[in-house]
Amino acid sequence: MSDFLDKKLKERDHKGNLRSLGNLNHLIDFYSNDYLSLARSEKIRKKIIHDLETQQYALGATGSRLISGNSLLLEQTEDKIAEFHHVESALLFNSGYDANIGLLSSVPQKGDTVICDSLIHASLIDGIKLSFANKFNYLHNDLNNLESKLKNAKGNIFIVTESIFSMDGDATPLKDILKLSKKYGAHLIVDEAHALGIYGKNGSGIANKLGIEHEIFARIVTYGKAMGAHGAAILSSKKLKSYLINFARSFVYSTALPSHSIAHINAAYAELASQDFPSAISHIIKYFKKSAQHLEEKLIESHSCIQSIIIPGNQNCIETASQIQHAGFAVKAILSPTVPVSKERIRICLHLHNTPEQIDQLITALTTAIASQN
Repeated sequence: MSDFLDKKLKERDHKGNLRSLGNLNHLIDFYSNDYLSLARSEKIRKKIIHDLETQQYALGATGSRLISGNSLLLEQTEDKIAEFHHVESALLFNSGYDANIGLLSSVPQKGDTVICDSLIHASLIDGIKLSFANKFNYLHNDLNNLESKLKNAKGNIFIVTESIFSMDGDATPLKDILKLSKKYGAHLIVDEAHALGIYGKNGSGIANKLGIEHEIFARIVTYGKAMGAHGAAILSSKKLKSYLINFARSFVYSTALPSHSIAHINAAYAELASQDFPSAISHIIKYFKKSAQHLEEKLIESHSCIQSIIIPGNQNCIETASQIQHAGFAVKAILSPTVPVSKERIRICLHLHNTPEQIDQLITALTTAIASQN
């Protein structure tokens, strides 16, 4: 086994994509998913402490939801989440990965067909694999390619996509995909992980912005990004929620979220409802794009908080990121196989706590680092 581990690690190191843990928290943040700066909110911190102290909740959940881990706090929180997102019901999971695994592994069955965008998140892919359904990819955001797959689909049909893609930062043509799902009797599943807090009324997502919440089979919202918290919820009908409680293994066999995580989710939703975060973060995104106009050829088209600059080649990408980090900015090189070969990139995340001066300085560092690679 030791030889096997050495071999696999050396193979990855040889390809230039050996991962290791690091800490760039002392640098100016352009790499975290804390888009709305809520993970550092003193107001939310105080509300969590107040709620926990006044209600005297147990520190731990003590068990799965189906045994000892359920509580009035959890049920009330799910009701509030459903109301916020204008949907029948919500079911909390311990993470976005757990939610996607639970949904995709339990609902599609052998003989069914799942058709997914080629750039969906690994957690969605892993869930589909566990379902034993027939899986087909369609070219990223390509409606014609999607329809060609739908024409040959068998059994219950599912279309799986993200509303904002985690690596490219671009949006899916959700209304058009919904039309195709109706035309072919497919069930649409949308991961809104990177849209929550950024789009729609009070940041409730792109489905809300487009007015199609009630027409989507299931949506996944995760709390470790713009909400600055932890956990996730599947938004769906009451019938699907009941099904997941019975058949989603990542729900059935997991200890429930602890009380402080639930209090955090509640506090973050209250903060979303209190002000217009989508407008505020939109100004930051527009400022970055205007300041980075001279890098437009290298930038993937995106109007989200995720702005990616293509630097082909793992080693080139690592060296470029290192130069930018030495200039004082926390950015990450995203390497193949996480992204396709020749599509390696510097992934920049924009936040409300980034100032115009910091953005200008980052772009100067980017420009210098890119020039040195040519």
